[in-house]
Amino acid sequence: MAKGYETVIGLEVHVELKTNTKIFCSCSTEFGGSPNSHTCPICLGMPGTLPVLNEKVVKFGVMTGHALNAKIPNFCKFDRKNYYYPDLTKNFQTSQFDLPICENGHLDIEVNGEMRRIGITRAHMEEDAGKLVHSGKTITSSSSSQVDYNRAGVPLLEIVSEPDIKNSEEARVFMEKLRQIISYIEVSDCKMEEGSMRCDANVSVRPIGQKKLGTRTETKNLNSLKALEKSIEYEVRRQIKVIEKGESVVQETRTWDDEKGITLSMRSKEEAQDYRYFPEPDLPPIILTDEWIEEIRESLPELPDARRKRLIENDGLFEYDADLIISERIISDFYDGVRKNGHDGKTIVNFLMGDYMKSLKEEGETVSSSKVTIESFSKLLDLIKDKTISGKIAKEIIPEIIKSGKVPEAIVKEKGLVQITDSSEIESFVDEVLNNNLQAIEDYKRGKESAIGFLVGQVMKASRGKANPGIVNGLLKDKLK
Repeated sequence: MAKGYETVIGLEVHVELKTNTKIFCSCSTEFGGSPNSHTCPICLGMPGTLPVLNEKVVKFGVMTGHALNAKIPNFCKFDRKNYYYPDLTKNFQTSQFDLPICENGHLDIEVNGEMRRIGITRAHMEEDAGKLVHSGKTITSSSSSQVDYNRAGVPLLEIVSEPDIKNSEEARVFMEKLRQIISYIEVSDCKMEEGSMRCDANVSVRPIGQKKLGTRTETKNLNSLKALEKSIEYEVRRQIKVIEKGESVVQETRTWDDEKGITLSMRSKEEAQDYRYFPEPDLPPIILTDEWIEEIRESLPELPDARRKRLIENDGLFEYDADLIISERIISDFYDGVRKNGHDGKTIVNFLMGDYMKSLKEEGETVSSSKVTIESFSKLLDLIKDKTISGKIAKEIIPEIIKSGKVPEAIVKEKGLVQITDSSEIESFVDEVLNNNLQAIEDYKRGKESAIGFLVGQVMKASRGKANPGIVNGLLKDKLK
């Protein structure tokens, strides 16, 4: 960014809620059906149809409000937002206007070692619109568009931030944190590539010290973190160039062209659009009791920040390792399950986030799809702890456990990998290695400590990883004296 300017960014994040049916009808919310196959007279906006509110949508809204430190009012309502667009079946969207389900929350993020609190203005429930399928790569390059209404009526939660974000990196970190929290409480799968989490970025620039906000533009439907970050960076540069040419930034809606790496004008937005909101006459107001709001709060899982603190303070993990564990709830739950079976946190991290995750990736698996259970993984660490196998052997059999789903003990027995703890048996390997590595012995005698590490490695190789490393080390040191 050019010197002398500061950026002001606010985000509007649309989250598709993970319900089986739509917000006002019983049509499926499943992604990927053939066009217009998940529709009915209600979500198609046919005359005479009446909506019925999906209670789970309200529950998910309250859960999200708690997770975002927001206020949950006892009374909220739906409104009609009137506008005309091909993807809107009724020519109005059922949304929330002045009385949303959540308001006045915040999210704390860390960027380059600095803690930043980003305000959450509100979160409100609404129905999604249909999807325009363009003939070209973008709306601006298309000669025609078709409409798929499968998405029409899918429940959305729109989360609106305060204009507290200073740059593209903060915007990305905010979105990452928001996606992590929403995934943890399991109200959405947050798959940006499928459109179940997408974002509009409101961006403006102003000279440093100026109180008045600059003219903002809104870049619509950003469906990846990369697109969010790159579109903001481009838009900031573009607006500064316009200002420095002595021209005025136009308030407008823009779209992101990922291939060209630029934003493009879609339509002007010179004044705030009048959506002629009025209360939805076909839906009664929603009254939430304090007891129900509190019951939902108590049902929430431990959130990422609380887990991170526990792993560092109670389990003694480094910050980096704790961040890896809490990156996804399923990984964090897996870690906790193994920890409850009596294993040290650092040992779990070494195997779980190292060789296990690497092998999963190679097999095209994830923690959720893998046949390896918490109990099976715990048994593997048990075998190391009781010295049945070495850590080296454990790493070698992890891919086999993932492929076959067999319990570790069975694989160890099948392959004859039980660790050798008989000193006399190990001593024969040690003598053989010493006889064949006279140079390493001389190096050790001259003070080269790394030589013993080489010799230990040779003994482990000779024993096919089955010799107890502690006994190997002790025998080598005794003989080298």
